[in-house]
Amino acid sequence: MSRSQLPLNALRAFEAAARHASFTHAAEELHVTQAAVSHQVKALEERLGVALFVRRPRGLEITSEGEALLPDLRDAFDRMTNALERVGRKANSGTLSVSLVTTFALGGWRRACIVSSPSIPRSKCA
Repeated sequence: MSRSQLPLNALRAFEAAARHASFTHAAEELHVTQAAVSHQVKALEERLGVALFVRRPRGLEITSEGEALLPDLRDAFDRMTNALERVGRKANSGTLSVSLVTTFALGGWRRACIVSSPSIPRSKCA
């Protein structure tokens, strides 16, 4: 299976459903409907040719096939999360965001910036 064919939404739905043992709670986390999570997991099961859950009236029971898939899937999602956070930290390092009331922003900020931080180039104090 090529990367372009990876069913990422179905994998996310499966991982969340496995963690919560519930399509409903997984749906709340993913901001989709319970039916959407159920359909995604069903499509993944059909693609793999195995059942990942036993559906019970009061929740889900993960199958041995689901248990086998889950650790690698969690590791992959954790690694992607860590990579995105690492890149985000680099991109955001050295940036200071300041929120100001309008009256101060119209005149006082530029003067305060130049006076209190001579190391900041004047072009950045605009």
